[in-house]
Amino acid sequence: MVWFVYLIECRDGSLYTGIATDVERRYAEHVAGKGARYTRSHPPLRLLARFDHPDRAAALRAEYAIKQLTPSGKRALCVPPAMVSVEEAN
Repeated sequence: MVWFVYLIECRDGSLYTGIATDVERRYAEHVAGKGARYTRSHPPLRLLARFDHPDRAAALRAEYAIKQLTPSGKRALCVPPAMVSVEEAN
């Protein structure tokens, strides 16, 4: 079963990191106020990113590593790498 680590931006600008097997269902729970205690007091604004992992243990390790990052480091994970054309690289 695939597990996901996901990042949510809250209305106050803070970030929430969690794990789930069904990110859409879990995000809906957060929006409905039935998710984590943190998102009940910091309502979600949008889902920023999700990263898949082969099992729960891998997702938990990744969640822990992400939670150690600064907010700017977490946001940097959500930005896709810039596309560079061959002409620009030369």
